[in-house]
Amino acid sequence: MTHQTIARLATTAHFVFGAVMVAFLLLPLLAMIPISFSSGSFLSYPLPGLSMQWYERVFSSGPWTDSLRNSLIVGVSSTLIATTLGTLAAFAFARRNLPAKRTLLGFLMAPMIVPSVITGLGMYFLFSRLGLTASLTGLVLAHAILATPFVVITVTATLQQFDMTLLRAAYSLGAPPLRAFFTIVMPLILSGIVSGALFAFITSFDEVVVAIFIGGPGQRTLPRQMFDGIRDTIDPSIIAMSTFLMVVATIALTLSAWLSQRAPHTVQTDKASA
Repeated sequence: MTHQTIARLATTAHFVFGAVMVAFLLLPLLAMIPISFSSGSFLSYPLPGLSMQWYERVFSSGPWTDSLRNSLIVGVSSTLIATTLGTLAAFAFARRNLPAKRTLLGFLMAPMIVPSVITGLGMYFLFSRLGLTASLTGLVLAHAILATPFVVITVTATLQQFDMTLLRAAYSLGAPPLRAFFTIVMPLILSGIVSGALFAFITSFDEVVVAIFIGGPGQRTLPRQMFDGIRDTIDPSIIAMSTFLMVVATIALTLSAWLSQRAPHTVQTDKASA
């Protein structure tokens, strides 16, 4: 066998293995979608008939819409906080003169590494002393802490291609730091910021453990409502809302991938002519 034939077989085997793994992960999720259109009252195959009754139930006035509203409020608010803090932190890490850089980065990445149960328990003891438990404010801050590392990672990766010489040139021409950031840095890393914001929103929108510790009955989010529904009784309404969440996640990930492909290339300075 020639070298080209071996390389072609290896590429084909790699593609087949990847396709099998993707099917292994996605098919169980896709198999549940038809149940959300079931006309029956239980989770069962084959379907007794098709109906939109479960979507009408979850999107009509009631606990599902209340939890969806809470999730949107918490998700949007925590995303704004996490995107702002994460972008500023990533820009600080991009500067080479930052002291204790690795220590600070490890501290910021801790919410991604520490198990969510330990994180939720620690936040509960801290927020209870501050009077932030059973409040939307506490839940927003908790989700912002969890989502900030995703923004830091995404924006830091984008800043790796940014030429800091452009920023120093703006400073030398008299531009204030804030104006230089918004007119030079921001347009070039905007795709990374938006991608980080999308990941932050999905992280907050799908989070349930910290919501159980921090949120009260009036701050019941959508994942917590689903968790309580699975614990009490299982009906196709949970599958309908799960399908809705999968659609939201798919749209967010597709938009993030599209933004990554359309990211503008950083203008590099010609050092040879300097």
